Amino acid sequence: MSTRRFFAVALVVCLLVAGVASYYASSHPDGLEHVAEQTGFIDTAEDSATADSPLADYQTSGIDDARTSGGVAGVIGVLVMLALSTGLFWVVRRRQPHDADA
Repeated sequence: MSTRRFFAVALVVCLLVAGVASYYASSHPDGLEHVAEQTGFIDTAEDSATADSPLADYQTSGIDDARTSGGVAGVIGVLVMLALSTGLFWVVRRRQPHDADA
């Protein structure tokens, strides 16, 4: 299998997991939230500075269906990480090697 084909298949799998499999993810709170509820300090939690952002709380603002909203947020997350990691790769790759004799 060629490298290009491998990365294309990996991208499709990532998008399917983020967009489709997230539809079936548990709606129960994560471990920290569960412990906070059980021990009674969940009410002291404060919203983060990014609580009003378009992708806050693993949801996409403007989409009413929670499962679809989470899938869209997952796909956007995969694409943003792909863009950032590709950009970082190109920056590191294009750096001139240091002269070992200097």
